Amino acid sequence: MQFLPLLTATERLTFPRLGCCRFSSLVAPSLAFVPTSPPPDSIKLEDLQKFVSRSKKLFVLTGAGMSTESGIPDYRSEAVGLYARTERRPIQHSEFICSARARQRYWARNYIGWPQFSSHQPNVAHWVLSHWEKLGKVHWLVTQNVDALHGKAESQRLTELHGCTHRVICLNCKDMTLRTHLQEQFLALNPGWDEEGHGVAPDGDVFLTDEQVKNFLIPECQRCGGILKPDVTFFGDSVNREKVNFVHQRLAESDAILVAGSSLQVYSGYRFIVAAHEKKLPIALLNIGATRADALATLKIDARCGEVLSYLSESETFRLKNP
Repeated sequence: MQFLPLLTATERLTFPRLGCCRFSSLVAPSLAFVPTSPPPDSIKLEDLQKFVSRSKKLFVLTGAGMSTESGIPDYRSEAVGLYARTERRPIQHSEFICSARARQRYWARNYIGWPQFSSHQPNVAHWVLSHWEKLGKVHWLVTQNVDALHGKAESQRLTELHGCTHRVICLNCKDMTLRTHLQEQFLALNPGWDEEGHGVAPDGDVFLTDEQVKNFLIPECQRCGGILKPDVTFFGDSVNREKVNFVHQRLAESDAILVAGSSLQVYSGYRFIVAAHEKKLPIALLNIGATRADALATLKIDARCGEVLSYLSESETFRLKNP
């Protein structure tokens, strides 16, 4: 069973198809939400190169640090993450479910932020992992991100652990629809509503006051009249057991695990590192700053994902061993 991103044909066609692995020719990364880090240690880079080259079935777990180079902020990064920039915190699952006003506030902010959020492009790190999959290097990719960037980069062996903002689900009948279609419904229900938001959050919304959102109307499910929710796991909720079991199965088939761009503070992702450690699988961490799994890792590099992954993929040693 695969949990793949749901994208429109237009969204899929707006991204480049790479005929070679010269990733340095891609668009320069956006660094506004990337914390500072020293240059990668050359010895550790060589160690990671050997780590990836030795693996025949690499399991990759990615987090928000993968997407910061695409201009999407994360929650926890020092100085540039949401928690460092504002007192605002993400909506809780129980709040969304129980409060009509909370849903109105969430969807109004999401409506304003959607055009920008949905237009973000994969960066070099996404494309490298997609390329490795085509080489047969990546056995399975699990992302904690909800931005669809791995899908836009054409990764297929992919599980979106926390769902995807490009899908909307009815809490009653479970009907699924595209987020782009919901944007059209918002526009029809709120003609002339043109509030200006400020700031940007990791989950795609912007900052609006309660006064700004008080007259915003949100649609019901067109099939049953139920409550619509983005197909993501909000804070305070848990990933469904079927998906967790599926990921554990893919991990059991793998021979090494690479974590890219995650501090692993959320247990839903950290559990797979614990399981890998119990299976005595080698674990490599690529992240700016400390992670919850530092003590479990075989190797740790503090650096940008795009910088390190593109270096590995273009290195002569890697290309010779992985034609």
